[in-house]
Amino acid sequence: MILAINVIVALLMFISGVFVSSNQAYMYLKFGAQYGPLVDRGEWYRMITAMFVHGGFLHLLFNSYALFYFGLVVEAMYGTEKFACIYFASGISGGIATHVFYHNSLSVGASGAIFGLVGLLFAAGFRKDTPFFMRQYTGFALLPMILFNIVYGFIPGSGINNAAHIGGFLAGLAFGYFMKARPAVIAWSKKSFYIWRALAVGCGIVVAISFILLSFSAI
Repeated sequence: MILAINVIVALLMFISGVFVSSNQAYMYLKFGAQYGPLVDRGEWYRMITAMFVHGGFLHLLFNSYALFYFGLVVEAMYGTEKFACIYFASGISGGIATHVFYHNSLSVGASGAIFGLVGLLFAAGFRKDTPFFMRQYTGFALLPMILFNIVYGFIPGSGINNAAHIGGFLAGLAFGYFMKARPAVIAWSKKSFYIWRALAVGCGIVVAISFILLSFSAI
């Protein structure tokens, strides 16, 4: 569903001529890009809508591959409901970090949320109760990829929002450290299931509300 929303938004942007527009900044803002001064003005929902906006099809392709790969692993280890909540919370954390460190820059993309999944899996590798068959996807196995992306993001002119990466990653680390992996084949208690289901539905409602509010933006 997340991939589908990302693709739909990208197609709408393409049809609207965003990627060839002479005023791209304005067009990105119309589709939900995050921009600090507008967030200060009360458009908090941009920290959410920006997660579903991408800076071109190559950007979308890379993020879609990462989301598909890491998303499948996290969903298998933690279940759909927890995956949705972790993805959403990590994206928000990346948006907050962006607001602080790149306040006057436009920001789009799902990288903060995706790095939250990476941080979750990295931390899970150091828990003794993580299933042995998931070890190849967790812990130090991810370290080269993490270091490469963060170091590359600090190269001048890379155009990468490292604040979102690191903010999302730290949120994922916290989830991975405190949350036990529970593969989908293991039944949850009814109380736990309904709590996480309610939280996941709540995340979806917030996303929907954010795009509705965006449609009324003065931009």
